[in-house]
Amino acid sequence: MSTGAIIAIVAGAVILLIVLALLVPRMRNRRRRRQLEARRGELASQHREVAAEQQARARAAQSEAKRAEAEAELHEARAELHDQGLADDEIRGDQGADADAESPAQQTR
Repeated sequence: MSTGAIIAIVAGAVILLIVLALLVPRMRNRRRRRQLEARRGELASQHREVAAEQQARARAAQSEAKRAEAEAELHEARAELHDQGLADDEIRGDQGADADAESPAQQTR
């Protein structure tokens, strides 16, 4: 083998090593960036799911609070009726209905 061929082979090998030395770190960085972006996407998705669940719970709690408030207002309105004497039929209940039914019969006796 001639000296020129040996020098060409060595020069080719050196150039190949330089190219590999430059490309390998870039390839690693790209792979790391892709992995990082994938992980970011996963975490963002997880946070969005948690946020959606918390919003659903908040809406349910808000709905329950509105229902409880409406029920409290109903009881307050009933209390006002009792204070004004307009809901005495609730106090009498079934006894009041029986007493009203007997009253005309007692009057005819």
